[in-house]
Amino acid sequence: MKKSLFVLILLFLKVSGNAQLLDTLRDFFRHKYSIDIRLESRNSIISNELTSVRGIRVGFVFKRKLRLGGGISWLKTDGHSWLKTNVTKDFYVTDANGNKSVVSKYLKFIYASYYLDFVFYKTQHWQLSVPIQLGTGYLWFQENKTYHLGTKDPKYLLILYEPGITLQYKLFKWIGAGADITYRFAMQDRKKTGVQLSNLSLTFKALFYFDQLFYQLFPKNEITKKYGPAIW
Repeated sequence: MKKSLFVLILLFLKVSGNAQLLDTLRDFFRHKYSIDIRLESRNSIISNELTSVRGIRVGFVFKRKLRLGGGISWLKTDGHSWLKTNVTKDFYVTDANGNKSVVSKYLKFIYASYYLDFVFYKTQHWQLSVPIQLGTGYLWFQENKTYHLGTKDPKYLLILYEPGITLQYKLFKWIGAGADITYRFAMQDRKKTGVQLSNLSLTFKALFYFDQLFYQLFPKNEITKKYGPAIW
């Protein structure tokens, strides 16, 4: 398990060009780890429209200073928000009689994400970290608003690299708030898709550390004795 995680970190270091962290990261693997599970919603601009990208992440946390793992991210599709989540593009369609008409299709994309988040400054309440995320997936257009992965519409390879910076403030040991600022570099066939994905991404978030809350509520539990106690 740890050998595979270390290989993943080496990949991130090669992409980010920050190999000086190698010795520090080796030290993290000598300590026990906990599970990192997060739901996310990131606001970003796609083709001059403010949109939202949803995702779920599952990974590991070492010494509460290093997080790494993977997940799935996708473009939000419902319209129950002030965000314009339905980015569309017009296509010319020719019927059997040779008549042309315009069909508006919805942009969709989904990708697997691989992330690393390294904390370089930490006090009792404040924390600054450098998140790095890689993503591989597909982008396409379809007539329905809801996702249909089996659609016959052409799908285009999508590769993403998202470096950034994260600021967090912990009010208590188990609750806090934070903000992410990242830049999404997208590799795609833009001539065919006509979509501008490379842009800034901004996220404001409420943070709940369920493991730390458990440790505080149940200090004598066997799980707390093994993985706790709660820490800042």
